[in-house]
Amino acid sequence: MSKISKLWQSYKFPIILLIAILLLSILALNVGIFEKEGLPPLTSQLITTLLVIGFFAGVLGGLIGTGGCAIMLPALHFWVGYPAPIAVGTTLFAVIFTATSGGCGHLVRRNLDKRATLWLGGVGVLGVLLGSAAFALLSENGALIGLILGLAFLLPSIRMIWEGVIDTKKPHEGNTILGSPKKLGGFGFVVGILTGLVGLGGGYALVPGLIYLFGAPVYITMGTSLATMIPLALVGGSIKLAQGFVALGAGLILAGGTIIGAQIGAAVIKRFKTSTLKLIFGLYFLYVSAKFIAAYFGVMIW
Repeated sequence: MSKISKLWQSYKFPIILLIAILLLSILALNVGIFEKEGLPPLTSQLITTLLVIGFFAGVLGGLIGTGGCAIMLPALHFWVGYPAPIAVGTTLFAVIFTATSGGCGHLVRRNLDKRATLWLGGVGVLGVLLGSAAFALLSENGALIGLILGLAFLLPSIRMIWEGVIDTKKPHEGNTILGSPKKLGGFGFVVGILTGLVGLGGGYALVPGLIYLFGAPVYITMGTSLATMIPLALVGGSIKLAQGFVALGAGLILAGGTIIGAQIGAAVIKRFKTSTLKLIFGLYFLYVSAKFIAAYFGVMIW
């Protein structure tokens, strides 16, 4: 088999996604919806910035099993100047491609549990619908929701950092995530609700939840989290698109960067020790926790 054939077999799905993004971009340009009125124009400099943001968000997503929302959303809002609702919707839209690319990358490398993914994602979609429906009613209490999320992930972040530094606990090994369909589905439903409410892809909840509630292997958790986020982001992002909260051009450019970055993250994940990954996860979630809590008190952390 030639090198080109091997490359195609390994990365055919991401390549197909990139082609799809290119075609969608051409279509959006032709119908005049690539740029959204009232937002910064997509100059060559901004396009480059969006690609870089998407790339690093994709690497993070592929490496630690999240959609990279914590990079894309604040970057769009604080760096690019998009209003918060547009930043949220555009980010969730881009996560559709991030999760699909990264999830498939982990699937090829057998870094996920298919049974757990089906239960988490399948029931989680129902949660996304409920969370999206409730979002309009609870949107005025967004700061309070953020505070609750920040406090909820403070303990897992501290525990991950502790285990990452001390490394006294033998990591759980294997290729499966234990747990009954009822428990997995229930957890997925809760994550889906949070996804619909706060507009994030759900990986920030899936990763610590699977590790500490289900005792899942770290590597399998990363892939399962990304794969589960595919239907969650697809439904949530589609709803945001229909509501007019997606800057389509920026979303597609971000998605192109994330697809490449997510493959790199998925490819290098097993080069890290479990303790190193836990330390990375812990610091990441501590950042997310601090961001939510600080926002409640009017302090913005990038």
